[in-house]
Amino acid sequence: MKITFLGGGNMANALIGGLLKTGFAAEDIAVIELGAEARARLEQAYRVRCYAAPDAVALNCDALLLSVKPQQMRAACLPLAAHLKQQLVISIAAGLRLADLSRWLGGHQKLVRAMPNTPALIGAGVTGLYALPAVSKAERIGAERILQAVGSTLWLEDEAQMDAVTAISGSGPAYAFLFIEALQQAAAQLGFTPEQGRQLSIDTALGAARLAAQSDEPASVLRERVTSKGGTTEAALLTMAERGVKEGLIAGILAAEARGRALGEILGKDE
Repeated sequence: MKITFLGGGNMANALIGGLLKTGFAAEDIAVIELGAEARARLEQAYRVRCYAAPDAVALNCDALLLSVKPQQMRAACLPLAAHLKQQLVISIAAGLRLADLSRWLGGHQKLVRAMPNTPALIGAGVTGLYALPAVSKAERIGAERILQAVGSTLWLEDEAQMDAVTAISGSGPAYAFLFIEALQQAAAQLGFTPEQGRQLSIDTALGAARLAAQSDEPASVLRERVTSKGGTTEAALLTMAERGVKEGLIAGILAAEARGRALGEILGKDE
């Protein structure tokens, strides 16, 4: 499979690195990148082919991955339409709907929308995927192969769910970092050094996530097992319940989903 990236930013770098580690050949990967310094870095780091413009040579590929910022996507897509044939086009731009991308690409229908998250930078991401009906089973498998180079994948049956994926897993690392930040701040107030607080907080979060991943039981049961009647954990959880911690998190995630839908309307305009 020949893959061309439009844009050579952080997520493109993560995907290229992951693809090379999983057996893709460097000569089968190309990047269209406007910045000369960025092209030089990509060529040096990965030995991939780099182009300054989206011409027919650069777009001689099986899959085109759109990895430019959502606000720049319309302008970036317009020059592509004349060169697209039957390539699979995958967008990792948050918020942009496939109907708008298709319009900007001259009606192209072989489109997949993907929402990876930042742990993809270390190969530990999760990506929600949605495909238009024109995408074949083989092409869906191809899209999976590309995104699974940086983590797990989850196919959706309704594109509207992509805003929920963005709210839960796309923005989710920020919620986890906030939790770690709170643990570290509490550790500092309890007299630990920054180094000690960092170790205790991050290792606790890592261990809890691994335990949840390896267990068939719901998180609520795992939580109850740590919570003894009248104990320290119960005291903490009761205080958090009084402060509305869980409800606040859920409300925040719902707000993120609503903002995602609103941004889709804004970003999809042609003005």
